[in-house]
Amino acid sequence: MMNKLVQHLTQQLGKPSQGLWGWLVTRFLENKNRFLELNAVRLCDIQPENTVLELGFGPGLGLEEAVKYLTHPKGKLYGIDYSDYMHSIASRRLQADIQTGKVTLFFGSVEQIPLEDSVVSRVFHCNCYYYWPDLHAGSKEIHRVMKPGGLMVTTLNLEALEKIVAAGVLKGTQWPPEPYMKVLRDTGFVDVRMVDKQDKGRTFQAIFATANKA
Repeated sequence: MMNKLVQHLTQQLGKPSQGLWGWLVTRFLENKNRFLELNAVRLCDIQPENTVLELGFGPGLGLEEAVKYLTHPKGKLYGIDYSDYMHSIASRRLQADIQTGKVTLFFGSVEQIPLEDSVVSRVFHCNCYYYWPDLHAGSKEIHRVMKPGGLMVTTLNLEALEKIVAAGVLKGTQWPPEPYMKVLRDTGFVDVRMVDKQDKGRTFQAIFATANKA
């Protein structure tokens, strides 16, 4: 029974659905992911005229923060998530900016991003890549939509991850950062590195990767 509950929790964390479990996961993400989301946005060094993409935006906390930086008329924010429940929640949260055209949210997978080649300046995500069905395909697709020299930032908390993995959550996912970083290098990213960061006395990890179009 316990194994089934843990398995279901892992599934819901990756793709929350409407209902009690989805509601609980949403509250969890809003409480626990906010710190990582805000830091991912901050570390992206978003400029007012940038085109920005968030992968796996969840309830929209990172989107809400990122759009504040896009003050130039050319600034544009995209997001993609494969949970229709998260898409609906984030759409309500960003409703005003969606109506003006500043923000566009897609319901879909990182393996098929509905954007043209070389249009995105900044990409960010947190606690996301663990659930991608195919790391290589996802990374290749992200690289395709990024401009030369574009920056991607991934935030995570390794200590917290290791604790929940020890409890049985995330079983069967690709959570270790090293394979993810190797795939980024294999698909054209350069200067891929993981750095320990601190904010407000809390430690977390940030993975940086730059799109190389040479």
